[in-house]
Amino acid sequence: MGKKTILIIVGAAFGIAAFFYLSRPQALVAEVTSGRAVKAVPGSVIVQAEYEMELKSEVGGRVIKSELDPGKPVKAGEVLCQLDTGDLVLDIEKTKDEYAAAKRRIAVGSSIELELANAKDNLADLERLNRSGNYSDADLTRKRREVKQIEQRFELEKVNNALLIEGYENTLKVKQRQLEKMTITAPFDGVVSMVYARPGDLIGGNSPIATLISTSRTVEAKISEENFADLKVGQKASVRFLPYGAWLYDATVTKILPTADPTTQRYIVHVDVDIAPEKLVPGITGEITIVVGERDAKAKIPRRALFGNYVYVVQDGRVQLRNIETGYVSMTTVEVLKGLSAGEQVIVDEIDRFREGDRVRPVLVERNDKS
Repeated sequence: MGKKTILIIVGAAFGIAAFFYLSRPQALVAEVTSGRAVKAVPGSVIVQAEYEMELKSEVGGRVIKSELDPGKPVKAGEVLCQLDTGDLVLDIEKTKDEYAAAKRRIAVGSSIELELANAKDNLADLERLNRSGNYSDADLTRKRREVKQIEQRFELEKVNNALLIEGYENTLKVKQRQLEKMTITAPFDGVVSMVYARPGDLIGGNSPIATLISTSRTVEAKISEENFADLKVGQKASVRFLPYGAWLYDATVTKILPTADPTTQRYIVHVDVDIAPEKLVPGITGEITIVVGERDAKAKIPRRALFGNYVYVVQDGRVQLRNIETGYVSMTTVEVLKGLSAGEQVIVDEIDRFREGDRVRPVLVERNDKS
């Protein structure tokens, strides 16, 4: 057999081998690695407006001006609605006139005061007559009682005048306060959610005018009872919001509420998420993992490679079913305590397609999992 013939046979053999290898089903695999393993508690999250409020008018009236519009951002102290103040302004002016007239009347002087002065002068004359024996003691006593009565009337008049002035001043304060309440301002920074009253509407006292939602947000995480004991304020977490796909945002536990939701028996914690505030839209939901422990691991695999306590290992082109013992589990990775070694390869995609003993063509995927 010539040298050329041998080369042809060897090439054909390699070609056949390559054909059979390439015809094997492709298996996406990841390499078992060592490194830092984390124990993470899973949960669900929802973004809540820190609070919402029905904007109400404490007094009734007709709306003559409104800056309210659904979706409009507002600042604390900004004028949002104005009620008609015409009648109240006229009433205040009338009260002010009456108040001024009462003060002028008091300033003119009291007729009782004049009467008292005359009575005291007369009493002084009678006392001189009494000392000279020309006026009886009984009559002098009666005159003294009359003067005392006039003094009491004068003191009562002064009390009534003081009450009158105080009454006008209090009335003006009340009416001025009522006038201020007819200008309705934003109690906090927020966004207008609903509008119930428009210019021209006649509203009653304590009637809702609009609903405001605060611009501050609370991210609530709900954690199952069996995972609650390991939680502490300050622990790090990763959050994924459904509207933003697979993107993971760093977060920190800021508050742990001590009681569970009575309907779900899940505990609520608040987390501070490193995300642009405008993305925290009230009502959006997602998932969270809170890191409650860390340690060095001899073997780690992607969580998607695990089914039950088993994985599929690819060795020499064949699939092996391997029973493993797991340790710390996070959102994306699993620590393997027994059953795998760093450098081995595990199937991470379409696991249900494979069976032990299958011949496969492994394709290594890039590891970009975040613990």
